[in-house]
Amino acid sequence: MLNFDFLAKERTIAGPNFNRWFVPPAALAIHLCIGMAYGFSVFWLPLSKAIGVTKPVVCPADMSFFARIVATNCDWPISMLGWMFTMFFVFLGSSAAIWGSWLEHAGPRKAGFVSALCWCGGLVISALGVYLHQIWMLWIGSGVIGGIGLGLGYISPVSTLIKWFPDRRGMATGMAIMGFGGGALVGAPFADFLINHFASPTGVGVWQSFLVMAAVYFVFMMAGAFGYRIPPLGWKPKGWNPPVNAKANVMITKHHVHARNIWVIPQFWLIWAVLCLNVTAGIGILGMASPLLQEVFGGRLIGLVTEFNDLTAAQKAQIATVAAGFTGLLSLFNIAGRFVWASLSDYIGRKNTYTVFFLLGIILYASIPTLSATGNLALFVAFFCIILSMYGGGFATIPAYLADMFGTQMVGAIHGRLLTAWATAGVLGPVLVNYIREYQLNQGVPTAQVYNVTMYILAGLLVVGLICNLLVRPVDDKHFMSAEELEQERKLARDREARLEEEIRESRPGITGEAAHPVYVFLAWSAVGFPLAYAMWIVMEKALVLFQ
Repeated sequence: MLNFDFLAKERTIAGPNFNRWFVPPAALAIHLCIGMAYGFSVFWLPLSKAIGVTKPVVCPADMSFFARIVATNCDWPISMLGWMFTMFFVFLGSSAAIWGSWLEHAGPRKAGFVSALCWCGGLVISALGVYLHQIWMLWIGSGVIGGIGLGLGYISPVSTLIKWFPDRRGMATGMAIMGFGGGALVGAPFADFLINHFASPTGVGVWQSFLVMAAVYFVFMMAGAFGYRIPPLGWKPKGWNPPVNAKANVMITKHHVHARNIWVIPQFWLIWAVLCLNVTAGIGILGMASPLLQEVFGGRLIGLVTEFNDLTAAQKAQIATVAAGFTGLLSLFNIAGRFVWASLSDYIGRKNTYTVFFLLGIILYASIPTLSATGNLALFVAFFCIILSMYGGGFATIPAYLADMFGTQMVGAIHGRLLTAWATAGVLGPVLVNYIREYQLNQGVPTAQVYNVTMYILAGLLVVGLICNLLVRPVDDKHFMSAEELEQERKLARDREARLEEEIRESRPGITGEAAHPVYVFLAWSAVGFPLAYAMWIVMEKALVLFQ
């Protein structure tokens, strides 16, 4: 009979010499893999001609939707493939909400292990779906099962990192969640390389690419899962003591809210709206960045005074290259913003950080139509880079915001419930931007102006988000766990590790992962840092096209 005792939470208790800087690269190893969800669009074009190989084999016009799902003699349109992207974030949010409490008791290693099985197993099922040409297998494999893996992998390090870095909550979560934003930067070029390698006159090379990526990601995610450690009971950084100035830390509680009670607390719903509105504005732009730049500036991107619709096919190909550089530049700021803004929040506070997001965002979004009309490309690009940095920063800052407001005992579970805001925004943002654009075009609005109304609407959403953030106040004492409830919860969550901690250290010292030597930390950071740095360098090279 299989024994999975090595996954138990108490087996991840760190020894006395453990270096806490070993934990962030473990989180990055998982986030860089599941972050490929952002880059899945690299598969859409080759999958849309999986049967025809050189060009799509169009299904008969009278074929029903359900018939297309199981058809093996015609290709899938990109609109059907795109549903996987929506499923990713719907199931990410819902799985994080459903299993967030389980994660608190099971520990980060078990959650990371299950995440690896789901994400990589979903890729294997998708590979079979491509091989058999059954799109429902891609939806179930990567969309549903992979989406569950996304949710568990995304929240697996949050509670752990906050407990390891009580002195730098924002920076710690920013480091890990930065990896999710960078997953596409590493994964998309890797996927493109594999597709080109496996492509042949008889196949587009996607199912083989899925299998290779599943194997590589499984190794990295397992390394991350087994790299997780939790601090011993009562641990705190050497020489650090919690701040005692109550006035200066009025928004940081010393108490703890139980996750099951979070739904009735007004502050939770205000922060839910804060995240949802910030993400709705950002993700809508992120998904339309390339066509937005091309349609707004048209021929001006290559030195011509020509509207987008009047360009030749060759000229459109030229500006598409420029737009690809723009998209890459936005990705870089999305990643950098996760670390920079989250780290800044340690000094100015989470509420103040979000206030900056909304005030600055309102100004930037409302200014974009004017920049479009004047043709100021440099400011246009700069404004969008700042916007996307705040989009990424919002994700990285929110776990620390939750820990400040509701305590650290159940922050992983609470964060999981809050991610339903992301699932909502993941649907609302793209739909809002796309449908307004289509409506504007149908009304005869010039292509260069179809996004003006959208920008004003998004600015309006940020006004609502600002109001919600300003309404956030310290949580009422009645919502916190009593001393008895907290003791009971800690007993349920950590009783076994408390009883076995000394036994493990004495009898199985290796299991506690004593990683005190700086060389081990350097190697761990190198394993995740070098691929990310290389991908960022490649993107920067492409982004230079914007300034030539």
